[in-house]
Amino acid sequence: MRITVFLFIPVLSPRSERISPLRIVVHRKRCLYLRERMRRYISCMPVDEETPVIPALAESEKGDYQRLWKPGFLLAIIIIALIAIAFTAVFMTLYGYLDKVIWLENDFVLSNRWTIPAGVLIFSLLVGLCQKYLHAPNVIHGSAMESMRKGHAGSDYRTFPGAFLSSICSLLSGASIGPEGTIATMVSQLAIWVRTKMRIVRDSHDAHLGFDMAALASAFNGIVGSPAFTGVLATEFQIGEKNVFKFLIWNLVAGLVGYFFYLSLGFTSFAALLPFPPLESLSAIMVVSAIALGIVGSLLAIFTGLCLKGAGELMEKSFGERVVFRTVAAGIVIAVVCYFLPELLFSGEAQIHAFVQNPAAFGIGMLLVLAILKLVLFALSFKGGFLGGPVFPILFASTLVGLALSLAVPGIPVGIFVLCVEAATIAFALGAPLTAIILIVVLGNPSPYLVALIVTSVATALILGALLKPIMERRIREKAAPSAG
Repeated sequence: MRITVFLFIPVLSPRSERISPLRIVVHRKRCLYLRERMRRYISCMPVDEETPVIPALAESEKGDYQRLWKPGFLLAIIIIALIAIAFTAVFMTLYGYLDKVIWLENDFVLSNRWTIPAGVLIFSLLVGLCQKYLHAPNVIHGSAMESMRKGHAGSDYRTFPGAFLSSICSLLSGASIGPEGTIATMVSQLAIWVRTKMRIVRDSHDAHLGFDMAALASAFNGIVGSPAFTGVLATEFQIGEKNVFKFLIWNLVAGLVGYFFYLSLGFTSFAALLPFPPLESLSAIMVVSAIALGIVGSLLAIFTGLCLKGAGELMEKSFGERVVFRTVAAGIVIAVVCYFLPELLFSGEAQIHAFVQNPAAFGIGMLLVLAILKLVLFALSFKGGFLGGPVFPILFASTLVGLALSLAVPGIPVGIFVLCVEAATIAFALGAPLTAIILIVVLGNPSPYLVALIVTSVATALILGALLKPIMERRIREKAAPSAG
């Protein structure tokens, strides 16, 4: 601290040429007295210290940074993580048991195909009734992850009974939806209930959002089989905006809890779901193929978006808020299609192995038809009111497209076709390239050379998306102009 001291020096007037000795002594004592007072005053003043250097945490305040490491704060993260992964394990076990009893290992159902449309319609009706009378949430206007991406909390935890029943019925209905959407909805509701009733978090809205995301990190990392999956996903989605770094730490801690919990109990995750032989070397034709497959995956993602838009407009125009009619109508279409093509039932992660093991038994044409129908049924299920997620139906469709291309070009390893198309499609559809790469690496367990080709296809999809974005925005403005006029 800089201190400025003013010294007052007496100036003698022209008329005071001589000063008496007594006045000099008095003046000297007064100066010594003032100097001693000034010295004591300065010694008692607080000395400013330089502010400790704290790493920039995306504009986080010093208090947030310091409080982040308090034992009680991290203990709350671990508590929510344990609750989330325990519930996820119980839910997935219950769903797997009911799926076997009702569909997969039921001899009566397997020997009577008419039970497929009957079961689809019954569960579709139950989904609609859960929404009408139990106020169960749906993904018609966006999922729980999309809500968090916009900075909003999850759905009302008081609708949890309806969400639970709707989730079970949606997954058992045969609709083309994945289990990740149901888990995201229910786990976010559980996190909201825990922090509300137990008053674990008393901070701002951002802290609430971070705790809810930590619960999802525990659940997703456990079932996916990756300790870093949701941390990367939340960071890419910019959930929390200025608190992204803080949320990343919470997600990593909670994600590790969920990953080790799921692993220690011996539950089967989706890791290594589609393993392929490793690549021993790279060639120019493989790199060119990865670029071409990135374009194919991007086009597949665009087709998925068009299907979602068309199904949403059709359902909104035909049924509006009449949710029961909406789900039953979607169930009728699913029932008719799946009666003739039962391979399209459910999300597809169980049926996909038969296609990978022997794609030639289906042929190029049938593989492409099934892939297109899967995306159409996915869009219809989503906009019809079934509660679920998009990842596994899109993976199923992109896998079939990759298998069809591998049959058309037999000289290139099939793993390149399948994994590159999957990665490009997920990256373009979700807008999260790093998340897509991690997901495909976990599911396919590829060799380093194959990982390089996967990254090449994702980069191609990103470049194509950047080139198409101005064109799409211009078309949106042109369509909005007549309506505004």
